[in-house]
Amino acid sequence: MLARRGVEFDTVEYLKNPPTRATLESIAAMLEGPIADLVRKDKRFSELGLKADDYAERGAALDLLERHPELMQRPIVIRGGRAIIARPAEKLLELFE
Repeated sequence: MLARRGVEFDTVEYLKNPPTRATLESIAAMLEGPIADLVRKDKRFSELGLKADDYAERGAALDLLERHPELMQRPIVIRGGRAIIARPAEKLLELFE
């Protein structure tokens, strides 16, 4: 969607280069939704025996993502000091309003 709009962007391969705590803090600060939205509650989450309620607080969610970057929601798009989890892709349009 970004390419079709002619928007230049960088892709971060977060599994090869996991985000630092400072990066996670920065993303969380720009995100408009609750911090828990950054955590994927998928099969891996279940495999680790985690409970969603345990990661509703900022510190706990960031600690989890530091230990298990594979649980970070994606894609995350940052533009103009705002971050959005672009799932579904149409949510990206909010950054262009």
